[in-house]
Formats: sequence, C-alpha cells, structure tokens
Amino acid sequence: MKFIVEQTILADGVNWVSRSLSTRPIKTELLGIVIDATGDQVYLSASDLETASKAHFHADIKEGGKVLVPGRLLAEISRSLPNKPITFTLEGSRVLVTSGSAKFTLPTLSVDDYPHLPELPEATGIINSDVFAAAVAQVAIAAGRDDSLPTLTGVHIDVDKETVTLAATDRYRLAVREIHWEPTIPNNSTTALLRARTIADAAKALNGTKKISISFAPNTSNDRLAGFASDGKTMTSRMLDGTFPPFRHLLPQEVTTTALIEVERFLDSVRRVALVMDKTVPLRLNFENNSLSLEAGTGEEAQAKEDIEILLTGEPIAIAFNPTYLADGLTAVGTKFVQISFTGPNKPAILMGKDDKNGTIVENYRYLLMPMRYAS
Repeated sequence: MKFIVEQTILADGVNWVSRSLSTRPIKTELLGIVIDATGDQVYLSASDLETASKAHFHADIKEGGKVLVPGRLLAEISRSLPNKPITFTLEGSRVLVTSGSAKFTLPTLSVDDYPHLPELPEATGIINSDVFAAAVAQVAIAAGRDDSLPTLTGVHIDVDKETVTLAATDRYRLAVREIHWEPTIPNNSTTALLRARTIADAAKALNGTKKISISFAPNTSNDRLAGFASDGKTMTSRMLDGTFPPFRHLLPQEVTTTALIEVERFLDSVRRVALVMDKTVPLRLNFENNSLSLEAGTGEEAQAKEDIEILLTGEPIAIAFNPTYLADGLTAVGTKFVQISFTGPNKPAILMGKDDKNGTIVENYRYLLMPMRYAS
C-alpha cells in the first residue's frame, strides 16, 4: 500500500473517525483505524461497537491495500504534521508516514480480526447542518449524565412526516425542540432514542457542511441503528433500549404568571448571586411589581441579593431553582429575551425565547424547569 494525500484532508478524515475509537476495548483491534486504499479513494473507519464512523477522500494511490494502525496515535500525528502532502507506505508490518523531513513509523494491528461494521440505513430525511446542530445543542443540555439510568442519557427523536421533535430530560428539567426537515420516505413516522453525547458530537462535527442525511432503521429492524452522513463522512450508532418517559403532558397549558426578561442581564445576575452558594442550593427568585429579586444564602452564610427590572404579567410569585439548570436554560433559548411562564410556586416553569421585546414567542423550543424547595 502506498498513497499521497494533503495534510488537511487527512486530518479532517482521521479526526472524524477517531470519535468512535474505543477507550476501553474488549479487543485490541478496536484501538485502531482501518485504512483502505482502493481505486482513487482512501476509506477510513473506526468503531467501539456502539458507534461506527467512516470517512473517505480522494488520494494519489500508487498501490492499493488495507491496514489497521493505532488510531489515537494516527490522529495526533495527522494533526501535528505541517500542511504538506503526506505519503503513507506499508513496509512489511509497519506503516511509514512521511511529510517533508518528518517521518513516523507506525506498528500495525491485525486487520483480519477487525469486526465487520454496519452499513448506513436508508436515509429517512435531510436537514441543514446548522439547524440540526443548534437544535441538538438546545436539547442535549437537559439529558442525564447517570449511566445507571441509560434511558435518561438519551435524546428522544420523534419523526412525524416533515416535523421532527427532539426531547431530553434528567428528571429535573426537560428540553423540547421542534424542527422541520425534508423527508426522503413519504408519510414516515418513527421514533428513536440516541445517546445525547453521540448525537451532540455528530451534530457539532458536521456543522458547517451544507446538508446532513439522517437515517433511522425501521422499528421492525433487528439492528436498531441510526446514522448521519455528510460530505464523505458517515456515523452509525445503536439506539438505546428502553422507553423514553412521556413528556408532552408536562408542558403546562394554563399559566397564571409570565415574566419577560432580558437574557444577558438575567444570566449575569444569576451567575453573580450564585457565587455565594453551592450550585445545588436553591436560588430564590421573587417576581413582583415588574421587578425580579434574586437571593442566595441565609443566616451566618455568605449572602447575595440583586434586583433587575422585568415585565411581569399576572400574579406575583416566589420560586426557587437550581442556578446551574436555570443558567443552562437561559443560554439554550438563544434569544435576546426570555419569557418564563408559571402555573404556581411548586410547579414547573417554562422558558421560551423572544427575539424582540414586543415580538412573538419562539414556540419551537421549550425548556421546562422543576422548582426546588427552600426554607423561607
């Protein structure tokens, strides 16, 4: 095997597939990246048996071949080499990587023992990469981190023809985002539950490409796979088992109080007042007379208080939130103003964005936040 490729092209492909490298492999071969030079294309692939990533690019192939090399080492080398053509040459059981005066020799692993990687399912729909990346980021922030509750570590995806609803929850907050896409299967309805880390990583990495093709294997399929593809890169991931909890009934319909607040000012105040407290201690909020009072700390502890102007509609309300979760929601709405809707001091509040003070509510994103109990 021998081929020549530009450094930027190689680094881009290797960085993509290295996302699926196993950190604690059940077999040594899963530490490697497969390099397959065929025709005028080089194909790269890596997997941890839960996700599998592939990339291909054009190269000047002098001699075809297939080899398995240590993945993380290849990723570090490809990033560090100068922006010059790179030559790969297989010499016996070693791979020689040359760029200018820089030379590396890599050991090889047994490519014959590398597992067969799944193929990408048939495309279900197509969406702009920036829209998908923004939506996933808004939702994945609410996913759980506790692997003992795997269902809550995922992003639930509900496809209904042209509408896709993403949702995630860790039981203390819930984020829901609706987006529209171009379905490639007419009148298709399906659901999927994917690891939040996986889908967030894929969406972020593919942001900047034009379109992303998204695939969901049918519910009747034995191999429950989801896939993403764009610009010569693909990733497949096994869906999580289990049922995502029903969530639509949690979004309140009857609202007693709404508060319209400038996000930047509110976020700054939350972060300042929270400095005196542990991040798991409630941040007390008192909404009254077009003013919001933020308080933290009691008794002999450090204390902080700050007031900001708001536009309040409805009854005054006192409530407390986890300051980190509140800050996450304010960041996720992605607008200049946030409208917080309340149904009571002991019931969840809903955060929704507004681009303009007198504009309409951005209804495609809702961030539900559970209140915390505190001693008055």
